[in-house]
Amino acid sequence: MNPVLRVENLHVSVGAGHEAVRAVSFAIERGGSVGLVGESGSGKTLTCRAVLGVLPPGVAVTGGTIHLGGDPDPTDLTGLDRRGWDAVRGNRLAAVFQDPASYLNPSLTVGRQLAEQLRLKRGLRRGLTRAAAVELLAAMGLRRPAAVFDQYPHELSGGMLQRALIAIAVAGEPELLVADEATTALDAAVQAEVLELLRHLRETRGLALLLVSHDLAVVAEVCDRVAVFYAGEIVEQGPTAEVIASPRHPYTEALLRVASLGDWRRRDLEVIPGRPPEPGAMPAGCRFAARCAHATDTCATPVPLSTVDDRQVRCHRAATLELVGA
Repeated sequence: MNPVLRVENLHVSVGAGHEAVRAVSFAIERGGSVGLVGESGSGKTLTCRAVLGVLPPGVAVTGGTIHLGGDPDPTDLTGLDRRGWDAVRGNRLAAVFQDPASYLNPSLTVGRQLAEQLRLKRGLRRGLTRAAAVELLAAMGLRRPAAVFDQYPHELSGGMLQRALIAIAVAGEPELLVADEATTALDAAVQAEVLELLRHLRETRGLALLLVSHDLAVVAEVCDRVAVFYAGEIVEQGPTAEVIASPRHPYTEALLRVASLGDWRRRDLEVIPGRPPEPGAMPAGCRFAARCAHATDTCATPVPLSTVDDRQVRCHRAATLELVGA
């Protein structure tokens, strides 16, 4: 395995030493995809922002490594200065987020913003950028791409804006695309189209994808592997289809109950009772134990990651519990 992205033993702390992300490790190969899934505050977004080098003030990487690019000379992102990040972002690493309108300049046309990216990141001369931009907009599935080129962000729908933002993100031909809740605000039909676009980019451009979502159904659409986050830790990680079909951690099972998988018209939607622990008050044992129907006294002791059925699971009873999949 020669991954495009390798995150090893990542720790991210907030304020006075409160760990918001603890001992997170995963890797993505060229053309591969990993989904980070979990409730709000589980640490998945902080993990992807650590990868992008855009952690908010007062939050910092306090342990572990993040390497971009394969052997023999990967780049350690945790050691980059501002000049180093300027060389990486937009060229080798790009991102799209939940609200595309907030990441586009409302006073400039979409085409001008895309053409500028092509000029800066790909080195195209000004006379060539319009044709290249229109071609790229068409590749993103936008109808009448020449017209979209001349439109302002407020003239486009949410789905069109997200496609335009993805075009800007891939204009520099990056190795890795980070998509943080990129389809959350879209209706179901448009969401499916954007997910299909992300899948197409992986297959045709060899793009590695790191997708962040609270919904296992979204991850199931485009990701080969999934890492389930709870209270700052990965509690289960493995091939997406296998994790969904036969979860090994009770929290993964709980997420499946509330996800938009399957025919929910015949079932009552459920919620996960209770709340995750606060960052400064993590229990010594399993962090999910207080909300888990399968908890025993053993769960009050520290829980290492174990390997069960070709996946990693942070549960004392992972090998013996009979849990329900999708």
